[in-house]
Amino acid sequence: MYGQHIKDVVYNKDFTVDFVTAKFLLLTELNIKSSYKPYNGHLEKEGYKVSSSENGEEALKEIKESAPDLVLLDWMLPDLSGIEICKQLKKSAQYKSIPIIMLTAKGEEEDKVRGLNVGADDYVTKPFSYPELLARIEALLRRSKPSVAQDVISFEDLKIDRITRRVYRGKKEISLGPTEYNLLDFFIKNPKRVYSREQLLENVWGNDVNVESRTVDVHIRRLRQAINIAGSKELIRTVRSAGYSLD
Repeated sequence: MYGQHIKDVVYNKDFTVDFVTAKFLLLTELNIKSSYKPYNGHLEKEGYKVSSSENGEEALKEIKESAPDLVLLDWMLPDLSGIEICKQLKKSAQYKSIPIIMLTAKGEEEDKVRGLNVGADDYVTKPFSYPELLARIEALLRRSKPSVAQDVISFEDLKIDRITRRVYRGKKEISLGPTEYNLLDFFIKNPKRVYSREQLLENVWGNDVNVESRTVDVHIRRLRQAINIAGSKELIRTVRSAGYSLD
């Protein structure tokens, strides 16, 4: 799915229903509610939780109920347009600070200006790739909610610098392989939650990779060996018949 464009997916009949029923994206702290279901798995791997709404009215209701950190809003929505939702949110003292990325096939300069004038914080024209979408989400979160899109994430004495991809336990730098780093990055964004092997495979390896579930055990063992330092607390807990957790 990486690099595939929204336009391509919209007209793929296997995904049409998903896109009809999901036209926008919300981030609630590290929670995303998203209309772009083909990209949900990739976004979830970045630490976001994703869900959807079926139309503009439902979208507006969910936004007001959940007060998300970011809205990814499609211009063309059933019953209530993205432009109208944007207007209503920006007129509200309670919701006007929620950042909005407007998504549309309308690429004319006057359409972009209209979207920005009603309060959208960014504007993305279809078709676009997933890496572009993620970069815009993270850039907007850094500007509007620095605590949500963190470049450095910590848990107890464990720290990840996501810019340099360096890991530290206390003052000691830890050397990790790419899979162990991705595992730790996922755990540290979702601490104190138990994940099964299947959930870890889905979130760290992705659905399109054919890997046996026992492979998770191998990489968990390597990760433990790397981050466990004599005299320090063991941070990765095995929950029998359930999975693993960063505690």
